[in-house]
Amino acid sequence: MSQNPSPDELFFTRSGMDEGRVATLVGDALTGADDGELFMEYRQAEALAFDDGRLKTASYDVTQGIGLRRVVEEATAYAHASELSEAAISRAAGTVRAVDGRAGTLAAAPSGTNQAFYDDVNPLAEMSFDAKVKLLQDIDAYLRDKDDRVRQVSASLMATWQVVAIVRADGSTATDVRPLVRLNISAVAADGDRMETGSQGTGGRVLYKEFVQPDRWQAQADEALRQAVVNLDSVAAPAGEMPVVLGPGWPGILLHEAIGHGLEGDFNRKKTSAFSGLLGERIAAPGVTVTDDGTINDRRGSLTIDDEGTPTSNTVLIEDGILKGYMHDRMNARLMGHEPTGNGRRESYAHQPMPRMTNTCMMAGTEDPAGIIASVKKGLYAVNFGGGQVDITNGKFVFSASEAYLIEDGKVTRPVKGATLIGNGPDVLTKVAAIGNDMEMDSGIGTCGKAGQGVPVGVGQPTLLVNPLTVGGTEAA
Repeated sequence: MSQNPSPDELFFTRSGMDEGRVATLVGDALTGADDGELFMEYRQAEALAFDDGRLKTASYDVTQGIGLRRVVEEATAYAHASELSEAAISRAAGTVRAVDGRAGTLAAAPSGTNQAFYDDVNPLAEMSFDAKVKLLQDIDAYLRDKDDRVRQVSASLMATWQVVAIVRADGSTATDVRPLVRLNISAVAADGDRMETGSQGTGGRVLYKEFVQPDRWQAQADEALRQAVVNLDSVAAPAGEMPVVLGPGWPGILLHEAIGHGLEGDFNRKKTSAFSGLLGERIAAPGVTVTDDGTINDRRGSLTIDDEGTPTSNTVLIEDGILKGYMHDRMNARLMGHEPTGNGRRESYAHQPMPRMTNTCMMAGTEDPAGIIASVKKGLYAVNFGGGQVDITNGKFVFSASEAYLIEDGKVTRPVKGATLIGNGPDVLTKVAAIGNDMEMDSGIGTCGKAGQGVPVGVGQPTLLVNPLTVGGTEAA
């Protein structure tokens, strides 16, 4: 058998299933339904973690299984099994037929584009185990030798190779082979009794070789150390309303959480989103254009097809401040009278698809980033973010900044610690006062959670001025 088997080899040759019989089972299971599909998955995954000078954990897993879904109007039946066999599909078919109802007209299968946005090579087979461990050792030694303030180094490598096949009632099958890798580095630096942490990660739908060259991983290690050292000099964050400048790239996670989820189709069909019923209306300042683009080559959030077999797209959500569209899977698009956008995603064969983001980005404007900062007399410059919470029904959010600075008289000055940004997504969009010309994507580390499912995503944005925004801190502004 080949080291890099094809979807046909994995799902039919190796399993002993017959493609024609599988199609018949799916067709029978979906008779009278409005929609549905068989989702088959094979996944290899590995993770290595190096901590405190030694290899702490190493894991390798293979998972495989099927999930069969039958949709009638708004009702869904879903059955899954952790095996690839006709018997498992037959049992699942008997279960999903419990959702009956009227005799629906089965929705047509999505049309393919034959366009792939990443290679199908398996990254787990690219490097030997010893080479991966040595890389983590080299990162640890590099940081400890670089600065005597380093007290602890953690580094990890993760990779998955996922193969999926979506079989529809008409016998059509769409397949995708999805590599995904990630390198994470964190460093703890100390000055006297004070200790601070910095972290940096990178990844994408590529091979390890994209990130394990010394110039690449050393740049990531340097960035983690820089953040830790910066935080050693941080002072208490101010509190109150003030202008906030958001840096490019990863700060787009605020856009993803505070605004993106509210533009997913299910929330808007159910009218639980703050953006429900606002298509065609102004919801943001002029110049604000937001897209969800699953077609960017090699990006962490990109997909050739979504988990229903629909090709992904570059979906315009907001254009020059006007709400233009939502992100849809097949069911919510059908019920709302819209077209699917290729945003039907699931964590694995054991989960049902739902509308999810891919790479959510705000487009660049025309302002010089330095000029944006220079325009602020007293405010906050937020460069990196940690965790946050969002209520999609009203858009209210709280985000913690892991790296932020004071802006004083138009200049970035002292780093601050403990800054949180508080507001709501619809309000923030209207307060965007300047948009930089420096749009960047994040470094490839995002994972989005929704309804207990996690999927890889990307974010991006240019430098933004939001005036004003509530900052939570321990010092009065």
